[in-house]
Amino acid sequence: MNPLLPHHDGSPLHVSESSPQMGDLVRVRLRIPVEHEDVVAVRIRSTADAEPFFVEARPLGTVDGWHWWEAPLPVANPRTGYRWMLTLSGNRVVWLNQAGLSAIETRDSEDFALVADNPPPSWLPGAVMYQIFPDRFARSATADRRPVPSWALPAAWDDPVDPVSPARTRQFYGGDLDGIREHLDHLVDLGVTVMYLTPVFPGSSNHRYDASTFDHVDPVLGGDAAYAGLIAAAHDRGIRVIGDLTVNHSGDGHDWFRAAYGHPGAAEEDFYYFTDDANTQYTSWLGFPSLPKFDWASSELARRFVDGPDSVVARWMHPPFSLDGWRIDVANMTGRRRAEDRNAVVRRAIRRTMTAVNPDTYLVAESTADATHDLQGDAWHGAMTYVPFTRPLWNWLGETSTTPYRNAQGETVAAPWYFGQPVAQIPRFTARQFVETHNRFLSGIPWSVRLGTMNTLDSHDTARFATHADAAVIPLAVGLSMTLPGVPVVWAGDEFGEQGVDGEMSRTPMPWHRVDEPGRAARFALYRSLVAVRRDHHVLGDGGLRWVHVDDNAIVFLREGEGESILVLAALGDVVVDLDPVVLAGARSATSVFGDAALAFDESGGAALTASGPVFAAWSLPGVAAPHRASDGAAVLDRTIRSNG
Repeated sequence: MNPLLPHHDGSPLHVSESSPQMGDLVRVRLRIPVEHEDVVAVRIRSTADAEPFFVEARPLGTVDGWHWWEAPLPVANPRTGYRWMLTLSGNRVVWLNQAGLSAIETRDSEDFALVADNPPPSWLPGAVMYQIFPDRFARSATADRRPVPSWALPAAWDDPVDPVSPARTRQFYGGDLDGIREHLDHLVDLGVTVMYLTPVFPGSSNHRYDASTFDHVDPVLGGDAAYAGLIAAAHDRGIRVIGDLTVNHSGDGHDWFRAAYGHPGAAEEDFYYFTDDANTQYTSWLGFPSLPKFDWASSELARRFVDGPDSVVARWMHPPFSLDGWRIDVANMTGRRRAEDRNAVVRRAIRRTMTAVNPDTYLVAESTADATHDLQGDAWHGAMTYVPFTRPLWNWLGETSTTPYRNAQGETVAAPWYFGQPVAQIPRFTARQFVETHNRFLSGIPWSVRLGTMNTLDSHDTARFATHADAAVIPLAVGLSMTLPGVPVVWAGDEFGEQGVDGEMSRTPMPWHRVDEPGRAARFALYRSLVAVRRDHHVLGDGGLRWVHVDDNAIVFLREGEGESILVLAALGDVVVDLDPVVLAGARSATSVFGDAALAFDESGGAALTASGPVFAAWSLPGVAAPHRASDGAAVLDRTIRSNG
């Protein structure tokens, strides 16, 4: 991967307004190494109303070995795609889009893109998220006074998680919202800024993705008052709170489903896909009868659930709750069934309602596969997905655990859990393949959506990364989650080294009585220090990304801004990397912010990175020096429009 190629990304260095409105004129900039081939002309090619449109760029000047060019870009559509067209000597043409530099024409789907009229929340660039499964986080004293629900199989806090059905979904540890509130200082100490809670609505399981109502919080968790109190206490500590909502399905105990099941003609019968005249047969999520699927052709379902100020979506964003966002469960399947596809209608309605209540809120979609076609900025600010970061990270840094485990049926399984894929071992990647996969699945989504997509090592639905990784690579994994573009996420318990061979077994009760054990305390200290790196260097939230070295063993990249840049090294083995002076302008004044690696310089200004692996290291560098933006973009655009007819 050549670091001395023309470069552009969606960061403030290169884009004058990352959250424009329709009709705005945004200035976009390209930088080209002085050592690059002769460039005769630079143009922007955009597709207003799906018709190609070219705008000439003008040179701004040369700074630190880079020629800078700028072009005015009109925001003509909600998603304005664009790419750079470089004319070289000899009338040769190359193109630059999010997939990289190409000597042949490129696909519109991989163009850079500006998203209009759906800005992410102002607090998102600084976000470090913490995920909590309420039943397993903490149990307050008041929990002992509440009756155990009829579906539950009670467990003591020290009991091991039982992976076999029915305990798999019914084992009940009794964690509650007051217990979470009592441990908010732990989140503050860790440094997180956003708390994401899996569902809190009543259900017939410990996970509560089978809601029986969306109108109130499960009394077993403490009810509405406890939820409001928890959110208020989190807000007082500077922590945002997002909820978890299932818009693909409800539980079979939900008020709406019970009203329609076996009752043809009921007002709620068109909320679901009943397939017989008696309303006793129906479509469910992946065939599980306890999770009947919503039919979003119903306008009344939309009115009650997602559309307008009295909907479920809106209610929990109003005081006294004032949620800061929603994570939408199974968002990729929502509104989709056979020939039907109402996904865009549903997600846009959710976002429209949220914006009306509080535009500074976050909407994130769960998607277990490539979600490029959904993640174009019309509603979702990002995704909880495992394709661009989590899986390739496991492939590079993980090791297959050989410990057998039991599945839901009680069968002993020898093959590792690997995101539902039928493999005997976790596939192994090189560092180069990690980067290639990461870039492949992010090249089709706008930069602003990339910044809102979660960088998860694991979650409540996966095995824990630490179960399939040597302790020595944990700093690499956590460090990359904190320094690559996106929202870093800590799944509760990872900061104490918890283990879990699959999604159910990763839902371990928090080991509060054992957190002072040396191994757990050291893991917490590591997490806290890496979260601090993210929090202390704002460029890691909204800065650009430039890969400066990639080989089979190591990756080196820069997160770049005008005020500061961060240089990151991650390698499995011993590493020696030489970098051109143009790659690291100003690096002589670099200061180490994490890790044990050396950054040295030769007489020409070139840099050498050396370390013993595995290693994760980061340095703070001066910001990128860039020329001032042009002031006559509108005039240039006017001339270009006239020249295009």
